Amino acid sequence: PQWLQVDLGRRSDLSRAVLTWENAYGKDYEIQASDDGTDWRTLKKVTGGDGGTDDLALTGSGRYVRMQGLARSGGYGYSLWEFQVYGSAGGTVPPPATGAVKVEGTRGDWRLTVGGRPFTVKGVTWGPSAADAPKYLPDVREMGANTIRTWGTDGSSKALLDAAAAQGLHVINGFWLQPGGGPGSGGCVDYVTDTTYKDNALAEFARWVDAYKSHPATLMWNVGNESVLGLQNCYSGDRLEAERNAYTGFVDEVAKKIHSIDPDHPVTSTDAWTGAWPYYERNAPDLDLYAVNAYSGVCKVRQDWTDGGYSKPYIVTETGPAGEWEVPDDANGVPDEPTDVQKADGYTRAWNCVTDHQGVALGATLFHYGTEHDFGGVWFNLVPDGLRRLSYYAVKQAYTGSTAGDDTPPVISGMTVSPASSAPAGGEFTVHADVRDPDGDPVTYRIFLSGAYANGDKRLVAAKWRSTGNGTFAVTAPQGLGVWKVYVQAEDGHGNAGIETRSVRVVAPPVSGTDLALNRPVTASSFQPSYGDCPCTPDLAVDGRADTRWASDWSDPQWFQVDLGASRSFRTLQLVWDPAYARSYEVRVSDDGTAWRTVYSTTAGDGDVDTLDVAATARYVRLELTARGTDWGYSLHELGIYG
Repeated sequence: PQWLQVDLGRRSDLSRAVLTWENAYGKDYEIQASDDGTDWRTLKKVTGGDGGTDDLALTGSGRYVRMQGLARSGGYGYSLWEFQVYGSAGGTVPPPATGAVKVEGTRGDWRLTVGGRPFTVKGVTWGPSAADAPKYLPDVREMGANTIRTWGTDGSSKALLDAAAAQGLHVINGFWLQPGGGPGSGGCVDYVTDTTYKDNALAEFARWVDAYKSHPATLMWNVGNESVLGLQNCYSGDRLEAERNAYTGFVDEVAKKIHSIDPDHPVTSTDAWTGAWPYYERNAPDLDLYAVNAYSGVCKVRQDWTDGGYSKPYIVTETGPAGEWEVPDDANGVPDEPTDVQKADGYTRAWNCVTDHQGVALGATLFHYGTEHDFGGVWFNLVPDGLRRLSYYAVKQAYTGSTAGDDTPPVISGMTVSPASSAPAGGEFTVHADVRDPDGDPVTYRIFLSGAYANGDKRLVAAKWRSTGNGTFAVTAPQGLGVWKVYVQAEDGHGNAGIETRSVRVVAPPVSGTDLALNRPVTASSFQPSYGDCPCTPDLAVDGRADTRWASDWSDPQWFQVDLGASRSFRTLQLVWDPAYARSYEVRVSDDGTAWRTVYSTTAGDGDVDTLDVAATARYVRLELTARGTDWGYSLHELGIYG
């Protein structure tokens, strides 16, 4: 491909491009815009061009504009007599609406106003750093959003507020209170008696309200996030009720303090379910409106508000597709993540349910404008690794009413994994995905694995794979056992990606021969009678099942012994470890259970599966376990002895 780029000198609104071709014209090409010359947005895609003069209407903005050639008309290159770009030169982003922000109207007929003008919150929750705000906020504005929401406000917030104002955006400034909910949650404050914590929080919040009350980007203040629900992780019974009442009473103190410093911006408080609203109704009359985070249950919020007879309107501060905690488990026993298409539909559904509650629901900030490319990022982020997904365009459609002319991501459907429940560690399994690009763009693939459910590592790690044709891939399974997530990422070369995921259970690789230890008598130095899924007796490590285990006491040394019943010849041992593995151990054999000889030893065990070549003939096989790999004891799912 070839391209021609022009630097307009400053960001401009773009309304028209005129391309006057020489005989060597572009048959297929795109007009793209960028704020920094690096990240490009497609404003217009032309297919089947016939040369001459192309006069194109544009909607968008940027400092840099380029013609990105995709297909030539013949054997020559691309040749332009003239490339003209029209629009409003110079600063074209209107500043955010200014003036006092108010909740106005009467019950059931409320509205949010900014400077006396009606304002519906069309927002996203904000993930990138303040330093990256100038890079990403233009894209937020292009989506049609007018607001971003944060969870904390401090000295670093000024850079974010400044960048938001430069894009004509508002900010819901958050203040964090323990215990909170979601990432960063924790800490069991006693709101009944801990005056020191409350005094410090009140002083800190007041400091930043005073600092940013006059900032043009400030829309409102949001005190706390999901703490009414989160307090159940700290207290129970009557104590929990007392703490919830005390917490919401403290939120009211904060609201009063904020109003005394800044009478021109509303105050709200977010929780994770509408069950928090009775506490606010009873204890926090100084809030101007309520706020709730709701995902699959967002369409029930309207009925909950009606049934509760509440006296204030609300905004939805997080919503989108169903979360990990809301979906059923799949066949491998882990949450069944919605498809890419279902996630996009989840944002559309959520926004429709918010806007349907006219006069009460004053808008929403959809979750989440984040760039993390990990387990959680693929579940919720609109732009993981900066790539726009179907969900991004669903939000843009909701906020602007149109994605016409946009180059949109590949659509993945029908993803399957085989074998999904028994992929051998280190071996290959098959992934198939039906992929269609709506714009006919060539698609490239990347495949990732995540051990979120297998070992707690939520990163996405590039898998080893090979294409076998027609959307089918042979993927190498990890060495670690357990349920893994496999991801197919289909990219179109225009900053878009479809991402689909399924689970795959990785099991110990098969060993040829007969398992001589299966259901044979076993003894051990100790076992755990009652911890977690225990009792974990020695016989559970020779029962042929991967979902049972023997577990020892949490001390060194320990031993585990199998009686094969008679002297038997064998060539392979396979030890399938639970996460509590042995770092140092020996394999010993004996003909009489008294005189032992060592046939294998290691001081570098790393868990998962140890498949050992130990050709021997003996009646007794014993593991001498001398150094644990974790703080727990030793735990084996299975010991196989093959001959």
